[in-house]
Amino acid sequence: MEEKEKEKIFSKRVRAGKRTYFFDVKSTRANDYYLTITESRRHPQGDGFVYEKHKMFLYKEDFDKFSDALHDTIQYIKSDLMPDFDFSQYEAKDELEDVGGSDLKWD
Repeated sequence: MEEKEKEKIFSKRVRAGKRTYFFDVKSTRANDYYLTITESRRHPQGDGFVYEKHKMFLYKEDFDKFSDALHDTIQYIKSDLMPDFDFSQYEAKDELEDVGGSDLKWD
């Protein structure tokens, strides 16, 4: 019997040129939650395109560590490696989209 895909509770999509990132909250059979982060890259092939996908699973016990490390790394790049660069040119809020799911809120 084929296993049913885990239920998707909440999803955000970030379009970034030829790449799209998906942040999906899913549930387990035991009513626990985890995050999948998927990078989808479009490549031309023949008359159309193929999509290469890379997926990462992030579990609740790692949320804070992951978030802290990502924030610290981005801040290091912005403040130490590229302090004079204007990152505000990339603040395109319309690139971030809800793509289904519930009104789940993160605090």
